[in-house]
Amino acid sequence: MCLICGWIYEEAKGYPEGGLPAGMSWDQVPEQWTCPECGAGKQDFEMIQI
Repeated sequence: MCLICGWIYEEAKGYPEGGLPAGMSWDQVPEQWTCPECGAGKQDFEMIQI
């Protein structure tokens, strides 16, 4: 979950429109990737249980 805006990345769904296919684990998301809602960096995300 993005700590800045609350956007949630769900590994099962991925984010295909942003280049992250369904099933891509968070560890595989590139370090330079940014939040599609607010532009925050990957370092501004925290793992949560949903």
